[in-house]
Amino acid sequence: MGMKLFNRSIVRGLLAGAAGIMLLGAQGPTGIAPALPGLWEVARSATGADAARICVREAVALSQWEHREARCTRAIIADGRDKTLVEYVCANGGFGRSEMTLVTPRTLKIATQGISRDGPFAYTLHARRVGNCAPR
Repeated sequence: MGMKLFNRSIVRGLLAGAAGIMLLGAQGPTGIAPALPGLWEVARSATGADAARICVREAVALSQWEHREARCTRAIIADGRDKTLVEYVCANGGFGRSEMTLVTPRTLKIATQGISRDGPFAYTLHARRVGNCAPR
């Protein structure tokens, strides 16, 4: 238990420092900029089996899939030609780190890991934009 608190303190400190350097602004990350907001199907399988559908205002929101219902603060740690590394901390104590790779403007690969519900998680997601969100 002491180690979990220590690890969380380190991660939060790193995120706070990184957030001061590169807060996610209105422009968003350039590495995944071609991936537009809208309706996305997200699955653990590249075939799209058992995909969940989600409407997002910005594709970078898919980086916090494990904590998609939580209020989180994201920071861009690295942003390259077709990759963006995102770290986030959530109000509920969870946190994560996701490497988002732009495969095509409609396809993302997301390798994510972190802590959720007091336990570790690590997996890869395949996201595919399938259209626009339904009007409200």
